[in-house]
Amino acid sequence: MNQNNSTAKIVQRLFNEYIKKHTFKLVISVFCMTLVAAATAINAWMMQPVLDEIFINKNQKLIIIIPLAVLIVAIIKGIASYYQSILMSFVGYKMVSELQLNMLKSLLKCDMSYFSKTNSGTLVSRFLADVGSLSRGVHNVIINIVKDSLTFIFLVGVMFFHDFKLALVAILVFPLVIYPISRIGRRLRKISKNTQVGFGTFTKKLTESMQAIKTIKSFNAEKIEEDKIGVEINNLFNLTFKSSRVNSISRPLMETIGGIAIAAIIFIGGSQVISGSTTPGTFFSFLTALLMAYQPIKSLASLNATLQMAMASAERVFDIIDTKPLIIENLKNKDHHLEINKSYDLFFSNVSFKYDGSKLKNLKNINLEILKGEKVALVGYSGAGKTTLLNLLPRFYEIQKGRITIGDIDIRDLSFDFLRSHFSLVSQDIVLFDETLKYNITYGMKGVGEKEVRDACKKANCSEFIRKFPKGLKEVVGEKGVKLSGGQKQRVAIARAFLKNSPFLLLDEATSALDSRSEKKIHLSLGKLMKNKTSLIIAHRLSTIIDADKIVLIHNGEINDIGKHKELLKSSAIYKNLYELQFKKNINDKKLS
Repeated sequence: MNQNNSTAKIVQRLFNEYIKKHTFKLVISVFCMTLVAAATAINAWMMQPVLDEIFINKNQKLIIIIPLAVLIVAIIKGIASYYQSILMSFVGYKMVSELQLNMLKSLLKCDMSYFSKTNSGTLVSRFLADVGSLSRGVHNVIINIVKDSLTFIFLVGVMFFHDFKLALVAILVFPLVIYPISRIGRRLRKISKNTQVGFGTFTKKLTESMQAIKTIKSFNAEKIEEDKIGVEINNLFNLTFKSSRVNSISRPLMETIGGIAIAAIIFIGGSQVISGSTTPGTFFSFLTALLMAYQPIKSLASLNATLQMAMASAERVFDIIDTKPLIIENLKNKDHHLEINKSYDLFFSNVSFKYDGSKLKNLKNINLEILKGEKVALVGYSGAGKTTLLNLLPRFYEIQKGRITIGDIDIRDLSFDFLRSHFSLVSQDIVLFDETLKYNITYGMKGVGEKEVRDACKKANCSEFIRKFPKGLKEVVGEKGVKLSGGQKQRVAIARAFLKNSPFLLLDEATSALDSRSEKKIHLSLGKLMKNKTSLIIAHRLSTIIDADKIVLIHNGEINDIGKHKELLKSSAIYKNLYELQFKKNINDKKLS
């Protein structure tokens, strides 16, 4: 796409979607800018009576009138500047909040695969640096285009009022700077893109280091992190300095062009004063208008550079806003059918799945029947596809082949809200927000009473450690639940599952972080939780699968065998090996404890 066309389309989109709705405030702001511009021109014009009437003709009346006029103009200009500033600030900050909200909405709709490909540092950079750059750029562009253009027009009007020919000489010099300034803008747009990419990488690595500070210190790796992040800091320095250096080229250009114009005016105008064809007051008023017009011209000359930097940020911001999820929700859903029949038999029919970028299928021709109320364990070596299988059920990822049905209804025919409300997920990676325990336990559930929360905590064996906190359920757990142990975090997650009370329970290494003593307590709680529920369990400990209705052995993305524990020990060499390597070890650990 041609850059000029791209810029025009982005500017048009920004105006239509984010600026146009504030038309009334913009009109008032433009009116205020007009007053500011007119006041500036009046100040230049008043140089003529000051010199000719006061200093030369000694006019006693004007020595009072002109200072009063200057004061009144200054007050009007100040008030107009204030309202212009706050109105434009409102529009600018409102645009920032709306852009960030739209970005957030778009991100929350994105598939899990999008977050696998895009690091969090890049996303944070776009939310903060890009939106900030875009807002500042658009804000400056609007002000420069309107206020500086009006100021220039009014000042040029004063110049033409005093001397038409001299004014032509002054303004015909400035178009010479347009071509080099436009080239500078194109370079700045490219540099700005690279700078924002660098900022995203820097944010990502810095965040990783802060989160891994314990690991860094335990391996005495401070110097490694210093060198790694130092490279990104140096890269950002080079890019920002290069941007400043390129942007600074416009200043000597404008100084030179302005110097040529002013020198020519002084020579021609001075000659006219000496010859008596014009008065000193008229000449100095003309010269003042020219000098005052220099600043808005300089601002307008750098406008393209500012605009291009903002457009580089806008492209990245709209890239997020325009991202469409690949997993599409069925608006003509069959939620009511499942709600009426409440048939919760689960079927995988010839299901195959492959992650983006993966050469081989991660799951191949999965055929599995899970009846309502069954407790089904998924076992296999690491990377066999167990967690992938669970992730397909709430449609975190979309299958490429086959069908997954609940009560004979394809899960693709159900709405996201309805489908995901039927699954309670307790995984080995517990995510807690830097909020209270109650917030984390009731997350995503509205209208939950205090009694229900405490009952869920009691069933999940959370009450004991919650009571030890000074604020109880109101205790803030810290970033990623830093105040809680691994086992406590998992019990909070189990309390969530009790509270959600979904017909399907997905346990992905749910007791992996618990010691033997805690596991015994949780095992009873999980037994209650799984009662009358269809449970799929990725086994970590023998106690969670020994009494399963069936055990599904997954190997290299395929179902290798299905049966009960004792049956598989006899029929499957892979299962027997897994048992001896993992589950038997757990039994020995229990004996030792």
